[in-house]
Amino acid sequence: MADWQLIADLAFADLVMWVPTKEGFIAAGHARPSSAATRFYRDITGNYPQRNWEIQIELAWKNKAVSTSAGSRDYDNPDQLTAIPVISGDAELVAVITRHTSNRSGYYSNKLEQAYLSCANDLLNMVASGDFPNRDAGTGPRRGAPRANDGLIRVDAEGRVTFASPNALSAFNRAGIEGELEGEILAELAVKGTSSLLQVDEGLPLVLSAKDSWRSDLSTLNATISIRSIPLKKEGERIGGLILVRDVTQLRDRERELITKDVTIREIHHRVKNNLQTVSSLLKIQARKSDSEEVKNSLQQALRRVNAIGLVHEALSEVSQQDVEFDSVFQQILRLVGELFASYHATVETKIEGQFGVIPSERATPLAIALTEIVSNAVEHGLSDRSGVVTVTVSRDSQRLDIEVTDDGIGMPEGKEGSGLGTQIIRSLVEGELRGTITWTAPIRGGTRVKLSIPY
Repeated sequence: MADWQLIADLAFADLVMWVPTKEGFIAAGHARPSSAATRFYRDITGNYPQRNWEIQIELAWKNKAVSTSAGSRDYDNPDQLTAIPVISGDAELVAVITRHTSNRSGYYSNKLEQAYLSCANDLLNMVASGDFPNRDAGTGPRRGAPRANDGLIRVDAEGRVTFASPNALSAFNRAGIEGELEGEILAELAVKGTSSLLQVDEGLPLVLSAKDSWRSDLSTLNATISIRSIPLKKEGERIGGLILVRDVTQLRDRERELITKDVTIREIHHRVKNNLQTVSSLLKIQARKSDSEEVKNSLQQALRRVNAIGLVHEALSEVSQQDVEFDSVFQQILRLVGELFASYHATVETKIEGQFGVIPSERATPLAIALTEIVSNAVEHGLSDRSGVVTVTVSRDSQRLDIEVTDDGIGMPEGKEGSGLGTQIIRSLVEGELRGTITWTAPIRGGTRVKLSIPY
């Protein structure tokens, strides 16, 4: 069903996928043609077939062969109904497709329409023999994937063009390949016909001769053409192929611009991280030079906060998206806190229960600083010079992120909060930037528990 929209467009017909159930066949999908008016006002999916449809569906299922009922009537419109068995690559019968085509005589009379119908018939016969779609085919980027109406070329077994739609001709002309395509071997024409090729994919000749199912881009100074090839087979032998083309010049230009901007943003994060490391080094030097313990403590606190910001920028500089895998950042925060207090504290064990997951970058920085302050306070004030355990419990759903930091230290009076700079920073970040709530409590068994609840 990922590929059958192509057949619906080429056949100028609605396609309905029928799968067997205990109650009978039921519609599992409905594809409407973009090249013609749909036969049905409402979607057929989920419905059971009409009786005249059911007869053809059962015949196709029973005989594993195409079954056609010409001139049948449904919804008060003349219609031609064809039922095609769907054979998997393992030669297993899995479903039946019905093709609902308007029976207006002489409607499909010009060369383009006849070529479309011929291609549709070949593809449906391949469906009935298990040859289409090719499950080993390269998918390539879905964005900008060529469709039937973007440009269609049919080649014979030698790769010589037997039909080229006007849109296909226009696309190749914009790429610098001028003149008629019919009668030419497309692979040779594309390589020799232009001197402005920017890149030549080694699989491009294979795609342009439709010898295998694949996708590629033909890039020149003037344009970029997305190309998809589909081999056509009859009784297991290749009889030629279809080549779908689409001018994706603007799309590829925008993608390149996005890549450039993404690299620039990552480079900015990297430079910010380096600058923060420089600031961190200056604070360390200043702390070593100072003779005042109060000044040293203040500088170490500033150093800790600067490093917490740097961890987020380091994480952002390593990924393409502007979201942070916060679990790895928090692990580094714990190591950072441990290093700062290891020199004058006993052993502190940290436990993490649950996962933070991915956090948007605009929330990652204030959350990292707040958690650094909370864990540091638990180690510095809660445990003081004692050994102990700091437990961080994380739970989240689609609405909120809840974090609980508990230590088994000396604790604090119930309802009393700290009044230092660290507490002010925590409250400002959580309630201000993160729009969350924070509470300090003293568990019965001792220690301190800090709860954060942040809307996600």
